[in-house]
Amino acid sequence: MKQTRRENILITLEDVKQNEELKQLILSSQKQLNALGYTEHSTRHIGIVSNRAGEVLRVLDYPEERIELAKIAGYMHDIGNCINRVDHAHTGAILAYEILKDMGMDAERRTEIMMAIGNHDEQTGTAVSDISAALILADKSDVHRDRVVNQNISTFDKHDKVNYAVTNSKFIIDKENRKVILNLTIDTQISPVLDYFEIFMDRTMMSKYAAKYLGIWFELIINDTKLL
Repeated sequence: MKQTRRENILITLEDVKQNEELKQLILSSQKQLNALGYTEHSTRHIGIVSNRAGEVLRVLDYPEERIELAKIAGYMHDIGNCINRVDHAHTGAILAYEILKDMGMDAERRTEIMMAIGNHDEQTGTAVSDISAALILADKSDVHRDRVVNQNISTFDKHDKVNYAVTNSKFIIDKENRKVILNLTIDTQISPVLDYFEIFMDRTMMSKYAAKYLGIWFELIINDTKLL
């Protein structure tokens, strides 16, 4: 007789990080993105997104359980890239759901994470929960030269140039004034500020709406000038 899987186990971010299947999906995702010439989406990026997503909810006084779920969603959000870059949010959401199910996380919590991951891409998603809003803000804030995998500057595309031009990136959660601030320093000798908006306008607007969902403002500062 087949045993029923035991659910309602309290799964933490640390548990997720130790999952061997997830580790392989992360490695395979970056392998595929390297072949396609995309920026880094591996342990550096997902670690930053996980930390920032949790910090957004922590500073805004959300319950510890919601904070932990946001961290897990942030850590797992890009695994769909191991299948294909196109629709990676949706495929990644399903993969995450099944992994968490196998780990014993209850249906309500794993569904929350699936929903957040499935809505993190600006082409098809939007903030639909506190966890998804925190994930969006965290994911779209990671703009920095450290994400550029291509080492040949002469072959940079616009995404590479814009990311490489960002020499300093600060993500600030201002509880007192109810806003999150993305403060960037861009080397305009590498890429003009206008190129940032050409590439990242959809992400910027997505961040604005995500902040609104949480009842706060999103502020963008580039080279000491407030632009949003």
